Amino acid sequence: MFKPLAISLAIAAAFPAVSTIAHAEDDMLRVNVTGSNIRVSEKEGASAVQVITAKELKASGKTSVSDVLRAISANSGNSYNEQYTGSFSAGTSGLSLRGIGQKNTLILVNGKRVASYATAQNLQETFVDLNSLPMAAVQRIEVLKDGASSVYGSDAVAGVVNIILYKEFTGTDITAQWGGSTEGTGQHEKSAALQTGFGKLEEDGYSLVFSVDAQQRDKLQQSDVAWMRDADFRNQQRGSLGWAITNYAGTDPTKTLGGVRGPLQLVNYGDITPGKTGQVLAYNPSPYKTLIPGIQRVHTAARGTLKLNADTEAYVDLLHSYSRADQTFSAPLTVNNATRVWNNATQALDTIPVVLPVGHPNNPGATPLPFTATLFDLGPRLKQDKVTFYRALAGVKGTLAGWDWDAAVGHSSSKLEETVQNFVNRYAFQQVLADGSYNFFDQAQNSEAVRNRLRLSTLRPAESTLDTVDFSAAKDLWQLPAGPLGFAAGAQWRREKMDSQTSTAVLSGTELRPAINIINGSRSVSALFAELNVPVVKDLSVNLAGRADHYSDFGNAFSPKASARYQAAPWLLVRGTVSRGFRAPSLPEITQSTAVSYVSVLDPKDPVTPTQTRGVTAITIANTALRPERSNNLNLGVVVSPTSSSSIGLDYYRIRQDGVIGTESATTTLANEAAAPQKITRDADGRITTLYRQYRNQGQREVSGIDLDLRQRFVDKDWGKLTLAGQLSRVLRFAEPLSDGAPLTDGAGTNYFGSIPKWRGVTSATWEQGKWSSTLTWNYVGSYAQNTHLDESVAAFSTFDVTTSWQVTPAANVTFIVQNLANKRAPWDYSASGFDYTQADPRGRFASLKLNYKF
Repeated sequence: MFKPLAISLAIAAAFPAVSTIAHAEDDMLRVNVTGSNIRVSEKEGASAVQVITAKELKASGKTSVSDVLRAISANSGNSYNEQYTGSFSAGTSGLSLRGIGQKNTLILVNGKRVASYATAQNLQETFVDLNSLPMAAVQRIEVLKDGASSVYGSDAVAGVVNIILYKEFTGTDITAQWGGSTEGTGQHEKSAALQTGFGKLEEDGYSLVFSVDAQQRDKLQQSDVAWMRDADFRNQQRGSLGWAITNYAGTDPTKTLGGVRGPLQLVNYGDITPGKTGQVLAYNPSPYKTLIPGIQRVHTAARGTLKLNADTEAYVDLLHSYSRADQTFSAPLTVNNATRVWNNATQALDTIPVVLPVGHPNNPGATPLPFTATLFDLGPRLKQDKVTFYRALAGVKGTLAGWDWDAAVGHSSSKLEETVQNFVNRYAFQQVLADGSYNFFDQAQNSEAVRNRLRLSTLRPAESTLDTVDFSAAKDLWQLPAGPLGFAAGAQWRREKMDSQTSTAVLSGTELRPAINIINGSRSVSALFAELNVPVVKDLSVNLAGRADHYSDFGNAFSPKASARYQAAPWLLVRGTVSRGFRAPSLPEITQSTAVSYVSVLDPKDPVTPTQTRGVTAITIANTALRPERSNNLNLGVVVSPTSSSSIGLDYYRIRQDGVIGTESATTTLANEAAAPQKITRDADGRITTLYRQYRNQGQREVSGIDLDLRQRFVDKDWGKLTLAGQLSRVLRFAEPLSDGAPLTDGAGTNYFGSIPKWRGVTSATWEQGKWSSTLTWNYVGSYAQNTHLDESVAAFSTFDVTTSWQVTPAANVTFIVQNLANKRAPWDYSASGFDYTQADPRGRFASLKLNYKF
């Protein structure tokens, strides 16, 4: 478990150990750094900021902003990308610094907010979809690994990611890239990008930059991956045959109906559910499970700047993207006694009887026959998500009487159109049950006309919008003996709106087994903020910041921060911050929202399976009385730079959150059923059909850890330049209550609260010589214990990536990229029924060729 740390320390020990924020040869310019409104000249501030430069972006070989950010070591866990195919936000990607949720990481573009995705992840998490942001236009990415509510307000609890686009560019840059899996999965990916610009602001009085990039990737099914193709995991730790049981009478799967037909096979019940006896009809779900959706994306970005006079300039930022994700949402629908429809009048679910009447061709008996069956001939349920994102921002900035000021207005939108095919029409289903026109167990006999009558396609629209107005100004007020007294202040206003609907087929009760995530609300936010940078003595400065936010829904929040930076020696920097922040309740949590989802519960009162978990429906609603989550952050660090080409950074962080918003656990609801019976609905047999939940401020969270950043550069006139870099993060504590009212339990190194490995690291070696350069990158994810059996764990996962570039001419470059060079398989995780998509990639080795031409 200490392997990545040992190697990283070996790098530091073997060589005189570059800065996490700038390389040593950079000029000492006064610039704004993410996390502050005051310009500074120091390369390292009081807060740790990781900068990913344009050069590093190109060397990574990655084709999206999401892939770049998800690879950083501070991405501890609970980050979701397009591999989360069962999500209400399919095809998207977010970032969860420190593992405390995507809603606690603030994403900015050029220092400004953009609209969150059109609907919520995991019902309640609003987040910025990284897949909507243009990779070709990115000049650098700054990752602030510290709370920053005192500057930015809500969501900046775990940190801030500022994606900085080119503001000036001359010439034209064209890139094309092709890649594919080497493991026979049939998955390929291709992308192309163009960036062009002209005009230099200081010389020509204007500048224009435009970029466009496009990406296309094939869909990857579970049946395409060799080790998962048969869904037979009996040779794995606590593995079983991962097949789905269907086609039986009543509630006993061994009372099979219809025999072996189509994809069905007769298998031992105990192979699927250990301890069971008899045989059941079941099918392999792998052909119906998408691991990575097929995607098509087009991003455009434009920036125009006009110099109005010597001290003033006007600018316009435009972003636009279109993306489409296609996936197999689920296997064909299985109908049983838990099949339900939405009742809009009661805002609840009604159960539809799934019973073959006497006289139905599939019921030769003299009594009605309850049954379970899968409607294979209707086809798998398919989902397509089309997302249109844009932001328009216009502003004026300049200098007046020593003040650097900036004023801007913006509008941003994320719009979703989701279509789902091959769901089942409730009224047609009831009709074929009654008239016998559909054969449930010999589906080859069914006509296409009756199949089309049953099939149902739905459309789910959603949109999130953001309107912003902001103004800020900064100035050195006085020149003190130790340096300038810097001051900044400003005001902001924004309006957030989310309108996520469901289909009319769901609201009318037409769709069988619906999933619903309705969100309809808006609010306005106004804020005042100020910041003071005080040079106490020559090498010691203190920064004080505060921000007051007013929300139209819950009220006020104040966020202070104090930080200090001490240059103890030319080679030694000591720094620290203490701050208080907050996360406002998201619109799904506090406004009008209703979600219908499906959860697993263990019900000791269940008359059939009292010792086994089973799926039930959960209805979750918002709570207008919610308070914001409050947080306290502490960061302490040192940076040692023994030479101009080396550095070692070590930072400790701690985050404590109170009033964390969530819902009552199913275990608590069941334990308190006598006191609150309205939260549980049972059927006539006494089995749970529905749980009712509401968001509430219910718990605490405490997270702490250490970041280690190592950089070393060597230059030799014969051998070229070698740069070694390592970023390693160690989670020391990740504590939450296991149940309502329980004490905090440390889940670091487990999957109690999502998969949180203690160790995560990225180490690279880059060699440059003449026309050639090559980078070898080691990505490491540590092991973590299973929450159900802490003596068992998911194995650590290491992959190596290689990127080699040849500068053929001054204008032309060829790059060969291999990701997962050793073709390491994602580690087995029985709690995820295969592998953990938040920590691993199922593709295996993936090779790409990239061509670049500049003129």
